[in-house]
Amino acid sequence: MSGPAGGTARAATTTDVVCLGESMVTFLPSQPGRLADVPSFGRGIGGAESNVACALAAAGHRAAWVGRVGADGFGDHLVETIAGYGVDTSAVRRDPVRPTGIYFRTATDRGAGVHEVAYYRAGSAASAMSPATVPYEEVFAGRVLHLSGITAALSAECLELLRDLTAPRPGRPLVSFDVNHRPHLWRGADASVLLELARRADVVFVGEDEAEEAWGVVGAEAIRAALPEPGVVVVKRGSAGATVFSERRPGPRSSNAGGAESGPASRSVEGAGAEFGPASSYPEGAGAEIAPDRRSTEAAQAAGGDTVTVVPALHVDVVAAVGAGDAFAAGFLSATLRGLPVRDRARHGHLMAAAVLTVAGDLTDPPARDHADRLVALDDGAWGRLRLGPGWTAADRAPEEVRTS
Repeated sequence: MSGPAGGTARAATTTDVVCLGESMVTFLPSQPGRLADVPSFGRGIGGAESNVACALAAAGHRAAWVGRVGADGFGDHLVETIAGYGVDTSAVRRDPVRPTGIYFRTATDRGAGVHEVAYYRAGSAASAMSPATVPYEEVFAGRVLHLSGITAALSAECLELLRDLTAPRPGRPLVSFDVNHRPHLWRGADASVLLELARRADVVFVGEDEAEEAWGVVGAEAIRAALPEPGVVVVKRGSAGATVFSERRPGPRSSNAGGAESGPASRSVEGAGAEFGPASSYPEGAGAEIAPDRRSTEAAQAAGGDTVTVVPALHVDVVAAVGAGDAFAAGFLSATLRGLPVRDRARHGHLMAAAVLTVAGDLTDPPARDHADRLVALDDGAWGRLRLGPGWTAADRAPEEVRTS
């Protein structure tokens, strides 16, 4: 069954997170320099939602990726590579007409002015995703559905799909939404629609910089004011860390701009301790009510019932600044699935991001769970002294061995 017909009531499921969105084959340069001068490229994969799915699977969760690729060799490569991380790709659809998207990038970090990216995604198979071409029974099969604003920018049909997936309906899983504003995708279009979509989600990831660029909203408190409906809003503040607003108010959710409740009417989100699925299948305490995080001196109760938790970023010796936002979302969701306190969710996000920042590509193996848990449990002073460089994720390295400052 494709499309919304027939409702979305879900039976017990073994899938933790379903990630829906575009994935592309990426070509990485063999040496630094302009694209015009690079003689050869190595092949990899890239895509915000598939990155999250791969990171979650590598961290031991049951993750699925739903997307659309061409009936071509690049599509084969994408599906096989993503499945190789342990991700369920059975719901991926092959388009017999449209190709798989590809892109090329330079070796320079994204933040530098000389960084180049050349996308070949117009008319791709992913841009044809719509309520009519996506298998809804697979999309709603998990406890969490993770989406990204990139999908909304690909085509009018993709935007229609995201509007439908974030619409309130009985049985809708908890919706995680990464704003992922990409200015080049919104040229000539209105990026304010990302605010509409974010307001209909349960957990939102948004950078301070992209909120200002896309919506003209400045600062974490103003971002939360613009997003009153989601139970959890994670504001990423670059080197300053992350500020997490987690709702503690019981009862019905607020209304969104369209006048409808932003999430399922039967569910309230209390600190992201929301329902992830039938109680009998909660993984490691997920779905249990999460008490306010009282272990961090940086958590404070705000007006309106929010708990505000500020978690500093780590000192990282960056190899390449690609894929870090996706890794942060994966780390935060992983800790949420485990029922950990808000501070620990954000710290796991920072650690997962640090794992990717210290390698050249978009994906890498995360630290072993017990290794990450030891680092997350450090007191605020020790956390602030951590400095992570290439190789820090090795399972045999104790916290003292990665603390170099």
